[in-house]
Amino acid sequence: MLHHLSLGVADIERATAFYDTALAPLGYVRVWSDLRPGESNQAVGYGIPGSGDALALKHRSDGARPPGPGFHVAFAAPSRAAVDEFYRVALQHGGRDNGAPGLRAHYGPHYYAAFVIDPDGHNIEAVFNTAV
Repeated sequence: MLHHLSLGVADIERATAFYDTALAPLGYVRVWSDLRPGESNQAVGYGIPGSGDALALKHRSDGARPPGPGFHVAFAAPSRAAVDEFYRVALQHGGRDNGAPGLRAHYGPHYYAAFVIDPDGHNIEAVFNTAV
């Protein structure tokens, strides 16, 4: 259904450092970059290696404002260990805790997830939803 999702960021260098690290345990990489230090309208895209982007970060010189309550982006993880690592490295690189890794039985018996607020205030999640 969705081709990609874009998030506005106030500091593209800070955002790419965060997402390069936080998405790596999930198997996602930067698949394109339009970085021109000091210029406006910079952006990067993340996805599965060898594919197009599913997430784009767009520099907003007027400041980034995350969507309101209820909005978050959930990234599929290949394992529970990947969810744990996503959470660990995200917190080390400027993210804030919004829910430690663990089972979320209210979402289903196998729903294992962690939630982080990125440096621009976006609520992001890593989820593994398969029986182990």
